Amino acid sequence: MMMRRRRGGLIGAAATTAVVVGTAGAVSGHQQQKAMERQQQMVNQQVEAPAAPAGPDYTVELEKLAQMKAQGIITEEEFQAKKKQVLGI
Repeated sequence: MMMRRRRGGLIGAAATTAVVVGTAGAVSGHQQQKAMERQQQMVNQQVEAPAAPAGPDYTVELEKLAQMKAQGIITEEEFQAKKKQVLGI
């Protein structure tokens, strides 16, 4: 009876396993690199596009000046001058 020789044998199976593991590792590494690049892009976009600065809040300061005028601490003329200064007029 003739014995049939199996292809590859133990060495062939080990080589196939090594190729599969190596390919899986390469794909996984590539996916991790892509994910890191996406995260970096998101961080860069956040840094490049800061929120618009809030405009100055004149109302608080004008209310304080109005209270000072009502209490007699400053005169009408002083109030008007300070109001123009606050508003940049």
